[in-house]
Amino acid sequence: MLVVMIVVLALSFRICYHAVRAESHVRYVGMMNVASEKIAKTIRGMEMNAKNVFDEVEKHMSSPETVVAALESKTSLNPDVRGYFAAFEPNYFEQKGRWFEPYVHHVDSSEFVVRQVGSARHDYTKSDWYVRAKELGKSFWSEPYYYYDGTSISGHYCTFVKPIYDVAGHLVCVCGADMTFEWLTKELQQIDDDGREDDMLNMYRMNRKFDFYTVVLNKDGGCIAYPVEKSVPIKDKDIIRDLKEKKSGMVDIEIDGVPSTVYYGPIEYIDWSVAVVVPREDTQKPLLWLGLVLLSVAVAGIVVVWLICRRMRYVEAV
Repeated sequence: MLVVMIVVLALSFRICYHAVRAESHVRYVGMMNVASEKIAKTIRGMEMNAKNVFDEVEKHMSSPETVVAALESKTSLNPDVRGYFAAFEPNYFEQKGRWFEPYVHHVDSSEFVVRQVGSARHDYTKSDWYVRAKELGKSFWSEPYYYYDGTSISGHYCTFVKPIYDVAGHLVCVCGADMTFEWLTKELQQIDDDGREDDMLNMYRMNRKFDFYTVVLNKDGGCIAYPVEKSVPIKDKDIIRDLKEKKSGMVDIEIDGVPSTVYYGPIEYIDWSVAVVVPREDTQKPLLWLGLVLLSVAVAGIVVVWLICRRMRYVEAV
């Protein structure tokens, strides 16, 4: 009976091990996909609203005043966009000189202001997004960058850019919609909180704390949005290749000295990927819990059999 109990215990634990691994995989791949879809939906909304703003600018380029009015008329389209700008080719409006880049941006949740940010100090014609817009001739998302001018609009940005041409096919200006990473960090936090608080998803906790967190990676493996004091810089060449090729995957690595499993996958419309980081200790806790339960059942079974056998021997002796 002891041998039978040990065999049953081993087989049961093996089955539970694979079941728990499969449950964890489905759970976190599902959460990764949900995060990717939510972020992609927000980014797509930003793109559509930005194009509405750019179309309005394209229709009103007769003077600097009409350009500013066109920008102001559409600024409330998307609260996740920090500001809209139109960076004109040098001396396009002679009265404005070499640099004319009106920027309509948020001061707070309800107020917008207009600033002229183009200058010798901020020569936007040398910016990567401006040069790339001239080369590509189509809309795109810029690489994340840090902008500083000593004012409240300084910060980390990613910009949706679109070049505007005249009827002769000459570049007139490059329009952009600035997105800060504040909304992205908040959205990641909300996604994580929803995952931890979902009663249906977390019906069987099995001693887990669900210490996972979600981050956003660029195509080079850099971590561009993450919870406070958390970061996942990726240096593995195979993973970086997957990120550049917009592939999904799973890898076991150490994050800040903590053995973890990272589930990653692409975000539509932009060259980013979302990754869910799960400490391996948290995924192993159900196995420890199940092992203790199975061991307790096995010990109880052996004790019961021993008591029954002892009783039978006693009866035979009598």
